[in-house]
Amino acid sequence: MARRELSDRYAGQAFGLLWAIGHPVFLIGLYVFVFAFVFKQKIGGTVDMPLDYTTYLLAGLVAWLSFQESMVKSCTAITGNSALVKQVVFPLEVLPVKGVLSSLFPQLVSLLLLVGYVLLTHGSLHATYLLLPVLLAMQVMAMIGIAYILAPVGAYFRDIKDFVQLFATAGVFLMPVFYLPAWVPDVFKPLLYLNPFSYLAWCYQDALYFGRFEHPWAWVFTGVVSPATFVIGYRVFRKLKPGLGNLL
Repeated sequence: MARRELSDRYAGQAFGLLWAIGHPVFLIGLYVFVFAFVFKQKIGGTVDMPLDYTTYLLAGLVAWLSFQESMVKSCTAITGNSALVKQVVFPLEVLPVKGVLSSLFPQLVSLLLLVGYVLLTHGSLHATYLLLPVLLAMQVMAMIGIAYILAPVGAYFRDIKDFVQLFATAGVFLMPVFYLPAWVPDVFKPLLYLNPFSYLAWCYQDALYFGRFEHPWAWVFTGVVSPATFVIGYRVFRKLKPGLGNLL
């Protein structure tokens, strides 16, 4: 179903599935151009900051791109599939998961671009790149857990999709993606640490940029919160599931 969602999205278009690659490539290229060339941030080449700013930006950004798409899709996972919801035998738990899996494709494209860029500019990869499957597993658990919450809530309270879209737009600026935590004024730093998505960004930066456990507490936080989010989300979905058919 996830594969079909990707193919149906671009059905009938001249470039077809090439758009699935083109969208993340364009978006990443835009961010890199604005923040690396227009604002001309210069970091890297030191023990503390081993790689360049472009790698730092992409390392924290790739997971968020799929996470925000997944959250937006989750809000309409139930209302957008009313025919399936009304079928008694159809397992509704599949619908949020389908959106999560289809949202991972842009991230995989972005990761390949990042790997290629690092190899081209630095000649080698950190051994911590081997931790990517672990990070993806924790991320997917969190994404499915949040999807299980947003999907039924989106059926009961349909305005939630607009709130999520606003957060998806602003959320990237509330994480240490375009800037270093040290650059944030002290009065605003609590917002950075209260944002649970910051910890996922730090984990990806450790694996893809620093090449070491620069933020070990972020790994502990993500390792605990991701499965907890999955369990809580599933329970919320099961609790709200019986009334979904009557809402459509």
